Amino acid sequence: MSGAKLDVTATGIRLRELHHLEEFEDVYRLFGEIWRSSDPAGAPVGVEMMRALSHAGNYVTGAYRDDRLIGASVAFLAAPAGRALHSHITGTATGHGIGLALKLHQRDWALERGLNHITWTYDPLVRRNAHFNLAKLGARPTEYLPSFYGVMGDVINAGDETDRVLATWPLTAPRVIAAVAGTPQPTSIPAETAVALHDHDGHPVPGNTDAPVLLVALPADIETLRHTDPGAARAWRQAVREVLGGLMAQGAQVVGFHQKTSYIVQRPS
Repeated sequence: MSGAKLDVTATGIRLRELHHLEEFEDVYRLFGEIWRSSDPAGAPVGVEMMRALSHAGNYVTGAYRDDRLIGASVAFLAAPAGRALHSHITGTATGHGIGLALKLHQRDWALERGLNHITWTYDPLVRRNAHFNLAKLGARPTEYLPSFYGVMGDVINAGDETDRVLATWPLTAPRVIAAVAGTPQPTSIPAETAVALHDHDGHPVPGNTDAPVLLVALPADIETLRHTDPGAARAWRQAVREVLGGLMAQGAQVVGFHQKTSYIVQRPS
């Protein structure tokens, strides 16, 4: 299509910027299938908004395999002006490598425009997202945001509060360059590391928060837990809010994700 950037990854995923109503309608349907919202007002982003963002020079991109839309991402220019892009929503169909392909495409898009940071929010309780964002991309949580989106009516978030952390991705930082090259730098765990929150039989148990380096565990599968044991899901939400959110409010920094289970948190020295 005229004016659309087209990239093909090693996995055969084709990525292109979107500019036409029928493309945005396809994205809207895909997001509806992913989030399974019963209320149209609860859709992550509407066709009209995607059209406006794209026309104004923001980032709206689709991922395709065999001419079928399998993922999409919507982002907009953010403060500080001329330096940052905020990725509002990314959704993918089942399959490996789609989210990574979109993120790498988004990074190239931002760098071509002189931007040096991308930010986005994610649910801090979802292990796979934390591992993807911190270990595979080299991003870092920089702010804890309690109940950020209020009540959401989609199937994924229903029955839970929408706590989020703001992830910041410094695009040219050495750890990010290593991560996107497929050689992420491991985060070392000093001997004096303490467990600030751990999992005991599927329930959160607070621990020691006085050590200089702390581990904050997450539930194995919070999305399933919301349906099978809502009480335990609520307990995890509150515990992570108090422990991780409390530590970040005190100036502690999340510096990695340990063994796909726990945040590594470093207290200020």
